[in-house]
Order: sequence, then C-alpha cells, then structure tokens
Amino acid sequence: MAIQSLLIILIVLAVLLIVGVPISYSIGISALIAILQTVPLEVSVVTGAQRIFVGMSKFSLTAIPFFILAGNLMNQGGIAKRLVDFVMAILGKLPGALLVTNVGANALFGAISGSASAAAAAVGSMVEKGEEEQGYDKALCAATNGASAPSGLLIPPSNALITYSLAAGGTSVAALFMAGYIPGIIWAVACMIVAVIIAKKKGYKGIPGKYDWKNLGICTLRALPALSLIIVVIGGIIGGVFTATEGSAIAVVYALVPGII
Repeated sequence: MAIQSLLIILIVLAVLLIVGVPISYSIGISALIAILQTVPLEVSVVTGAQRIFVGMSKFSLTAIPFFILAGNLMNQGGIAKRLVDFVMAILGKLPGALLVTNVGANALFGAISGSASAAAAAVGSMVEKGEEEQGYDKALCAATNGASAPSGLLIPPSNALITYSLAAGGTSVAALFMAGYIPGIIWAVACMIVAVIIAKKKGYKGIPGKYDWKNLGICTLRALPALSLIIVVIGGIIGGVFTATEGSAIAVVYALVPGII
C-alpha cells in the first residue's frame, strides 16, 4: 500500500507539473489522491486541512516573510544601488569589475534580505546596463548573477536555515547562523575568483586610474545604514537579545529607515 501511494503521488505530481499546475497545488492534489486510496473523501479533506494547519502554525516560520519583506523594502528604497556602488568602490580595479561587483553585491544583499531571488533580481538589474555598455558576454553575466545569488541562502539571515531549524526539531537558529557565515563567504570568494579568471581571458578591464579613497568613503557612508542591519539583527540573534522571529520584525522596521534617508 505504501509503495502504491508513493507511485500515485509521483505520477500525479509529475503530470500536474508538466501541464503547468503550480507546485503547491500539485503537491496538495497528488497527496489528496494518494490518501483517497485508504480513507473516504471527507476524512481525506479534513486530514489534509489539519496537516496543512499544523505545518503552518509554527511561530518561527513568520521570520521568513518578515526577512523577505525587509529585503523588498530595502530594494525599493535604493539599497541595492548603494551596495553595488560600495562593492564597486572596493573591487572596481579588478579585471571584470562589474562581474566581481555583481558577486559581492549579491552576497551583501542576500545577507541583508535572506533571499537569493531578491538579490539576483535587485543586483542583476543594477549592473545589467553597465555590462551591456562595456560589451560583456550576456551568458557570462547571467551565469555570474545566478551562481553568486544563492550565497544569500547561507549568509545569515537565511530562510533556509530557519526552515532547517524547524525541520530538525528545534536546532538553535543562532548556531546555524554562525555556521553559515564561512561557507557563504567561501562561496562568494570562489565565484569572484572564477569571474576574475574568465574576465582576464576575455580581456575585460577594471576601472582605470588610481584607487579613489574619497569615493570609497562616500559609498561606505551611503551603504552604512544597510550594512548596519547585519550587525543589529544578526548580532542581536546570536547574542540572545531576541529570537529570529523578533529579529525579522526588527529588520522590517529598520529597513524603513534607509529608504526614508
């Protein structure tokens, strides 16, 4: 019976996904059809609704939409542009400056918003015009953006780590956040190294001239409100001042400030 139910779920799920049904609906429908093999329809619907409610009634899960909302607020407030300028001021002299900037800005924005998709959309749109003007390969730019954006899934605050904490039965979110920093940074640095190597082969140059310390200072001051969020929120969570859920709410309130400034 278990094997039969598993086959039903896999087959129905595959068919629904192929015809274009949204993933959430596909999973629900396939699970409901599998349950119907053992219990009546009325019981199946009630059981399914109960399990959905139990799965959603996790207080810690509210941290995920809050962090995503904080990232969207910062994006609308121009934070992505400030982070791109900040990273460009630091790494702009390297070959393939825009590629390296894309990687660094993705890591920073992902660390702030906790969302890889938000980082890829926000930062990618900021560097796209410059890459086109300088004749960068579009496929290479897309690959760089797509490969570096998921570093935000490791660098705290990470929605994936919060979800894992619940699935693992209450593993400390603060401990997971601490464990995510080094792998996330290694991911970003590795993407930068690959981008620089490919940029040298293709002849992409960095920003000419001497290092502009004045511009770096200005860009740092403009990006400071966003960078401070990492210290305030993550520092508070790791230090035990507030939980991940409370920290996400604080991040939303804090995200309004840079947008206003």
